[in-house]
Amino acid sequence: MLYDGDCDFCARWIRRLRRATGERVDYLPYQDPQIATRFPEISRKQFERAVQLIAPEGAVFSAAEAVFQTMIFTRHGRWLLDWYQHWPAFARLAEWNYHFVARHRRLFSAFP
Repeated sequence: MLYDGDCDFCARWIRRLRRATGERVDYLPYQDPQIATRFPEISRKQFERAVQLIAPEGAVFSAAEAVFQTMIFTRHGRWLLDWYQHWPAFARLAEWNYHFVARHRRLFSAFP
């Protein structure tokens, strides 16, 4: 999972995800110099807009879908991805919430 390493809100949530997924998911800030050469198909604008999850087979997931794809590596997170994939209203709401928070991440960074 590639995330904004300069965002306090993002870093806080990545720490939580890392605790939940353990070694099953690698997390790197998109600002890492190797990222642009390793993943040239993902633009900087995409990285700035949302987290990106690159699956081992090369599939790329973004925003809320990336978070839910990551949750399958946790003990109880599979149901969230199932809801996302099978309930369009849930998926739309999740994406709307994700992008709302992303657009206001400085504000949300102020809350612990």
